[in-house]
Amino acid sequence: MFNLPFEDRADAGRLLGAELAARAPLLNPIVLALPRGGVPVGVEVAAALEAPLDVMVVRKLGVPWQPELAMGAIAGSTCVLEDQMIRELRISKDEVAAVVARETLELARREKLYRSGQPALDVRGRTVVLVDDGLATGSTMVAAARNVRSAGPLRLIVAVPVGSAQACARMRKEADECLCLALPEPFFGVGEWYNDFRQVTDTEVQEMLKRSHSPVAAIP
Repeated sequence: MFNLPFEDRADAGRLLGAELAARAPLLNPIVLALPRGGVPVGVEVAAALEAPLDVMVVRKLGVPWQPELAMGAIAGSTCVLEDQMIRELRISKDEVAAVVARETLELARREKLYRSGQPALDVRGRTVVLVDDGLATGSTMVAAARNVRSAGPLRLIVAVPVGSAQACARMRKEADECLCLALPEPFFGVGEWYNDFRQVTDTEVQEMLKRSHSPVAAIP
C-alpha cells in the first residue's frame, strides 16, 4: 500500500497523519512523539489531526557491555525490563540499577531541555496518539505506552510509519490500537526504510516544538 523507502521522517509523518485523519474523528486528540526521531513524524501527524504536539521522553536501558542492545527502557516513573534477556546474559541487579540510575538522570536532563519549564498537559480523558519513526523491538514504546496508560487517557493509539511484525504484535497488547503503515520482511532496522535517516538533534527538537505552537509537557 505504501512505497518504501520513505523519503524522510516528515514524508512518513504526512502519510501517517493522512491515514489517521481519514478515519473517524478522534475525541480530543493529543499527539505524543518520542524524541528525537519521532518528533518530525509527530509534527506532521499533529498538523493532520489539528491536535497539540507533545513529547514523551523515553530512555533505552542498554546492556552494560553492549549499550545498543536494549535490556529495557524507562519513561517517566515507568521502568520496563526484559527479564529473560537479563537472566540469559547474567546481568546483575547492581548492573541493572546502575544503568537505570544513569538513564534516569539523562531522561530528566532531556525533559528539562525540551520543555523549558512548560507545564504538563493532562492526557486524562483524551485520545493519545503515541508516535515514533518506527518500531524495531518495541522496548521503548512499551515503556512509553505504559507510562501514558498510568495517566488515564480515554484511548491510546500507537502510530508508526514502519515496524517489525513482532514489535507491532507486542504493541497491540499495550495499546487500544497499533497503526503501522508498512510491515516489511525481513526487518533489520528502522533506518533502512528511509532514504534520509540522519540523526535529529536536540536543537531541532526544540525548534520543531516551538513551531508547533503547543505547550510541551511530560506525563507525570
